[in-house]
Amino acid sequence: MGDINELKEVVAQLQKQVTRLTDQEEVRKLQYKYGYYLDKCLYKEVADLYSDHPDTCVEFLGGRYNGKDGVKRLYIGRFAKAFVAGRNGPVHGFLLDHPQIQGIVDVNTEGTRAKGRFRSMMAAGTHESIKDTHPRGLVQWWEGGIYENEYIKEDGVWKIFRLKYFPFWHATFEKGWSHTKPNYVPFLSTTYPEDKDGPNELCENPMLWPDTRVVPFHYEHPVTGEQVAETDLQAPHYGQDPSTSTPALVLSKPKSEA
Repeated sequence: MGDINELKEVVAQLQKQVTRLTDQEEVRKLQYKYGYYLDKCLYKEVADLYSDHPDTCVEFLGGRYNGKDGVKRLYIGRFAKAFVAGRNGPVHGFLLDHPQIQGIVDVNTEGTRAKGRFRSMMAAGTHESIKDTHPRGLVQWWEGGIYENEYIKEDGVWKIFRLKYFPFWHATFEKGWSHTKPNYVPFLSTTYPEDKDGPNELCENPMLWPDTRVVPFHYEHPVTGEQVAETDLQAPHYGQDPSTSTPALVLSKPKSEA
């Protein structure tokens, strides 16, 4: 009986490991699918990836869109109107590729919540044949950004809970990132409902290139078990003290955990 009980314990542990690894892969696939839908301006499909939880949000360019209504307002409202004239799907000659790479996913012990860090290296722009008909004119640009996201499992299905995207740098294709003007893409500054497609609230100390502060890591150092020191997340000018830098970024939390 002792050997059988020991075997049962081993099987139970293996089942837990398989479940955890499966959950990690499902979350990673969820984020990758998000990227593929976003590439082609399929904003309804993007919004459907999000949870209906009241603490659901998406953070973008210094603004926080709260709840599923806020999520739809950003994607189906602001993005669809700006890029594809309000339709769901691509328009001829407009490029907006968002590769989702370097995914690090950690699932809680209950298997109900997860956190993930991803990177995007975006290539975007318009073909010269649509320069007179698309509102962006003739343009081509690069963008690099970091995601620090939270996910939730509802009725056995993983969904995006809180997506926090930090567009780290932008550059025109012609001149590159060395010549990008500060605030190249203006931060959101007007909230909903004054801006009918605006965020519910503004985030503190948003970041754009050449600001190079670190987006905080959801995970601890794999060897030391420690978090990166707050001053090391800052980015002072060369040779200057961290106290001269903009304050370190802070990852927002659900109201239930604040």
